[in-house]
Amino acid sequence: VAAYHAAVTSVHLLTAGYAGDRVASSVVLVRDGDALIVADPGMVASRDRILDPLTAFGVAPADVTHVFLSHHHPDHTVNIALFPNAEVVDFWARYRGDLWLDHDGDGYRLSPRTQLWLTPGHTEEDATLIVEADDAVYALTHLWWRGDRTPAIDPLAWDQASLERGRERVLAAAGIVIPGHGEPFRVR
Repeated sequence: VAAYHAAVTSVHLLTAGYAGDRVASSVVLVRDGDALIVADPGMVASRDRILDPLTAFGVAPADVTHVFLSHHHPDHTVNIALFPNAEVVDFWARYRGDLWLDHDGDGYRLSPRTQLWLTPGHTEEDATLIVEADDAVYALTHLWWRGDRTPAIDPLAWDQASLERGRERVLAAAGIVIPGHGEPFRVR
């Protein structure tokens, strides 16, 4: 008799980002069944800050199926190449090898329990990854920089009003937010 294996959807913060005199993005691993998604593999003090936690979760870089980018600033994208087999997904397309592929935009599902939301504000091209994990609904986003929800006014915002609309949408749906440069915060 084959053992039953329930699909597991989980979210793991690999490294908490920071912004100040130095900058690093929050890098996250999402497991959704067979999908292994790394979000925002950008600047970190050492690539070991991404690779060591992945190894602890039993994930090799070649196993990663998707890389999600919240936006295109280098501090969120620099380490994409660590994941040679991953499809890269941003606000408007998917990239695999030398293919530039469309996706459905707002509401596009990278996997059964993950969904891309268009949330411009920090940049015109921002997106948020919503994850319906087993323990909570997570939002991986740059609508906030830090876990204490600062700065309230994004000093680099393309459009603060759009950013505020995105924040309202995310807060209505998520239980836990992982901001672009900090520790997670609970919504409810």
